[in-house]
Order: sequence, then C-alpha cells, then structure tokens
Amino acid sequence: MRVAQYRFLTTWIFDAPIEAVWEPLDDPLRWPEWWRGVERTEILAQDHWRSTWRSFLPYTLSFDFRIEQRERPYLLGGRASGELAGTGTWRLFEARGQTASTWDWRVGTTAAWMNALGPVARPAFAWNHGWVMRRGAEGLARELGCALVASS
Repeated sequence: MRVAQYRFLTTWIFDAPIEAVWEPLDDPLRWPEWWRGVERTEILAQDHWRSTWRSFLPYTLSFDFRIEQRERPYLLGGRASGELAGTGTWRLFEARGQTASTWDWRVGTTAAWMNALGPVARPAFAWNHGWVMRRGAEGLARELGCALVASS
C-alpha cells in the first residue's frame, strides 16, 4: 500500500522569553492541560512518549515520539512511530523579547484508511493539522499569559 507523505511547517511567535516558551514545549505530559487536541500523553521512557490527538475532523491519531536531539532552549528533534511515522523538529529563536518557534513535521500516515483517502483528502488533512497547531499556539499563549504575535 502507498504511504501518504506530508510536510508541515508551523511558526508561532510569542511575546515571551525563550526559556518561558521552552519549558511547556519540553513537557509533553502537560500538553493536554493547555493544548486543545491533545487527548492524552503517556511517558514510556526517558525522552519517549505516546500521545493521542483528536482534531476538528472526527478521528484520532496515536503515535510514539522519541527525542533524538535536545539543545536547550533552542532545539527538540525526534522520530515518530505509530499512526504517524517520520521526523519532527522544533526550533526556537529569541529576539527583542519575543520567541519564534517553528515545527517542521515530515511524516507519513500508516493507517490504511488515511493512505487510501490521502490522494483526495490531503487538503482536509492539511487543514486539520493547521487547526490543531493553531489550538496549540493559542493554548500556549494562555498558559504563558502572553500575547500570541503570530501563528501560521
């Protein structure tokens, strides 16, 4: 079966210092508290967790993520496996008291139904990913008590 491949690049900019933004991003166990769309996260081992995501569209995805690279407070990178498989890299940059974060997600879907629908549903899946990421940006800004300057 053909695996549908996706690349998503998301940017968030917060009116907050880099360390403040880093802390909640590097704590996936707490993501469900502030990130609408993250149903649950379970720590499996050091730098290895399983999370389940529910989005606007009526489906959930579960996958494991293992951190392979951490450079506090600038970089988190790792590998996903499960219903999504591939790599994700979170980079943070600070300038003039604001922090920009980029999430570069290069994954393929492993669920047969998603791969079968991929050719026609790609725009809906991309929109859905954007919806989840916007909820994350909004939730993190609330968690930090700061302004969300931009989210794309």
